[in-house]
Amino acid sequence: MHSRNYTWADSKELAQAGSAMAGIDYLRAMMNGDMPRCAYQETMDYDLVEVAEGRVVFAGRPGAYLANPLGTVHGGYFAGMLDSAMGCAIHSLLTAEQSYTTLEFKLNMVRGLPTDGTMIRAIGEVIHPGRKVATSEARLEDEAGKFYAHATCSCLIFSTQG
Repeated sequence: MHSRNYTWADSKELAQAGSAMAGIDYLRAMMNGDMPRCAYQETMDYDLVEVAEGRVVFAGRPGAYLANPLGTVHGGYFAGMLDSAMGCAIHSLLTAEQSYTTLEFKLNMVRGLPTDGTMIRAIGEVIHPGRKVATSEARLEDEAGKFYAHATCSCLIFSTQG
């Protein structure tokens, strides 16, 4: 039997702290360690490693703790990393007065992820930065460029000012 222990920051406090910041500033504060990783990142154990306008990169090393009953990395890990990359790429373009929520996303897995400590990157980029609906795409690859999955999403952009 194995065990894994971890802690996470209060999600409400993290969201409140970020609500006064432009998206790119909020993401950079998380990447630089000025703000903690969100609870989901702690659970899935991946980090935000690159932030630019319309582009973000997350990196993680999936391990056996992410295995499904067949012994392979669960599809939820693919989805979680790709969803984070696509959503945060859009978030990087938003003002402090804006927020977003995912309307839909499509995921294609082309091969299983290794559980041997290989670094996996989720690279997200905005396709269309609309005023009401934005779209983005992301891909999962290892450091050598081996391709594992890709996804697209659309997000609803809305004002946080009532």
